[in-house]
Formats: sequence, C-alpha cells, structure tokens
Amino acid sequence: MAAIWKKSVNLDDINANRKDTLVEHLGIEVVEVGDDYIKASMPVDKRTHQPMGLLHGGASIALAETMGSIAAYLTVDDGYSCVGLEINGNHMRSVTEGFVYATARPVHLGRSTQVWDIRIQDEQDRNVCISRLTMAILSPRK
Repeated sequence: MAAIWKKSVNLDDINANRKDTLVEHLGIEVVEVGDDYIKASMPVDKRTHQPMGLLHGGASIALAETMGSIAAYLTVDDGYSCVGLEINGNHMRSVTEGFVYATARPVHLGRSTQVWDIRIQDEQDRNVCISRLTMAILSPRK
C-alpha cells in the first residue's frame, strides 16, 4: 500500500506545532505514523480528568479531533486547509491513570470532505472511545 500522506511526515515537526495550544496543554504527542494511520498518546492525569478522577470525555474528543485534523492536513495539497464539520464519540471504558493512545485512519478521502475513524485505547489495547470525525477541505483562497 502506498502512503496516503502528501506532506512530509516528521514527528518532530508535527509535535513542534502544538506549542502554546490546547494540544500541548493536554500533553498530546504524536508518537507514530504509518502509511495510512497516525497515532498519538495523551496522559490521563489532572489535566485530562473530570471531577470524579476519570478521563474526561471532552479530553477524549479533543484528542480525537486533534488526530483527525492533523491527519487530514497531511493528506491535502499545499494551500488547502481542513476544518472540522462534525465529530462524535462513543465512550466505552473509564481510565483513571496512565496514557491513552488514539489512532486515526481514513474512512473517506474526498475532494471536499474527509471522514476519519479515531480509536482511543488504553495501555492494554482496550477501546476507551471510538470517534468519527468529518472534515471539510477548503480550497486555496485566490
């Protein structure tokens, strides 16, 4: 299978873009890129907990949207931009500590929209949240 990426995929460059953003604040770090997927880690700690000490569902959705957005950006030609249209998440398992890992894979890579499946798993590879993200692909402004 040929790689789906149209831009350089360098983990240091990708992670450098998170500085002074929600991504940095939540501790999200891209850790792996394959030919058709991108994977990141996020700590489960005071930054990502809800008041009962569990991983906050909103943190999971922020992780999912981050991964789908990065992946979408890497698949479009220079000059195009990508913005989220819709995201959903099904939360299946609670996590109280450690790390979760999100893997984004394309479902549809169209000219004007993309759909991404993002699986968030715990350190034992159990599903924590399954998310689907729809992205709009915007043409370069003239």
